[in-house]
Amino acid sequence: MRILLCPLSDGGYLYPTIAAGRELRRRGHHVSVLGRSGAAPVAADAGLPFAATEDFGERRAFSVAWWGTSAMAQYRATVRAARADRADLLITSVLCHGTLLAAEVLGLPVVVVGLSVHLWDYRAGGDDEPPLGRPRRNRTREMRQQYAEVREQAGLPARGSRWGDDPLPGDALLLRGDPELEYPGTELPDRVVHVGPLRWEPTPGPGEVEAVREQVARSGKPVVYVHLGRVFEGGSRWPHLNETFTGGRFQAVVEQGRSPSPEPAPGADILTVRKPWMGPLIDLADLVVTSGTSAPVLAALLRGRPLAASPNGSEQPLLTGACMRAGVGVHLPKSALSDWPALLDSAWRDDALRDRARTLGRRLAAVDGAARAADVVERVAQHSVIPKEDHDYANVSP
Repeated sequence: MRILLCPLSDGGYLYPTIAAGRELRRRGHHVSVLGRSGAAPVAADAGLPFAATEDFGERRAFSVAWWGTSAMAQYRATVRAARADRADLLITSVLCHGTLLAAEVLGLPVVVVGLSVHLWDYRAGGDDEPPLGRPRRNRTREMRQQYAEVREQAGLPARGSRWGDDPLPGDALLLRGDPELEYPGTELPDRVVHVGPLRWEPTPGPGEVEAVREQVARSGKPVVYVHLGRVFEGGSRWPHLNETFTGGRFQAVVEQGRSPSPEPAPGADILTVRKPWMGPLIDLADLVVTSGTSAPVLAALLRGRPLAASPNGSEQPLLTGACMRAGVGVHLPKSALSDWPALLDSAWRDDALRDRARTLGRRLAAVDGAARAADVVERVAQHSVIPKEDHDYANVSP
């Protein structure tokens, strides 16, 4: 089977898709990656062939920063790349409406790699779930409407998807978390399945980890790893970071690539880095500060590290709430700068919090997510209602 990976090219979406792709390649399938040109070194590190969207005339396709306005660019790039690769199946990520549409018009099965929690309406239960950010019903309705608009832009009727009224999961949606992170008493929709973390990230270069270790050793203070997501409407956390890590008991290693407009104050115990990997940095720390995005939450838990979360928008409040219910993290309020040092100190000293993080982390680590994902992909291909010979490459004009 020829499989084209076409997720968003940002690490939190690209890396877990590559994890599934590498397992599928190990099983004998031909697997290649479509993404923005900046993702080429990542694909090379994973040992997978790569095609750049720019080579198909689409510069902005598969960027998380432009996902809301680039669906047609995704669609055009995917159609052209799938045609060139003679793909039999697509694997994409959430927020890739253009790739879902490409799969539909090409007659290809498509598997969607999701986040660590389910974003949209449950099949049943959850009626008493408190609002965490935007209500599920609102989020689901808006995302379905966006997909309908993409269909219309491509010249198709807004309704009529082969998935009926629920196109967002494609033929299967893979969640990277654990059932404990879902709201109690709920049932996931059909086609949605937990597969586990899908662990993979690029390999650090020679001496990179040692250089960071030497720098934090100079301070001697306990290390907190900080990995923030997009700001959305919530505002920068840099004032909080500067107050927390200036003259206090902790030092911070802050991933600059995920923390918009880094502004460490003079004299703050803050080391900013820009790395395509985070695992070795979390290994240096005993606590992880995040805005509540899937990649740092899963990476922290897999290493038994408790979390301190200060969410902004999108899925961040939802995943933060899940971590609070599971008892593996504390909430850092965005409005109270002066509370952060005490909250971090409390989390640092909380052995029960750390034990729960280790327990959930061991359960996540015990799951072979790549194997589970590959099983789902092969099952989708086997049970596809679209015969391979009916893939409609010739009749699609992007």
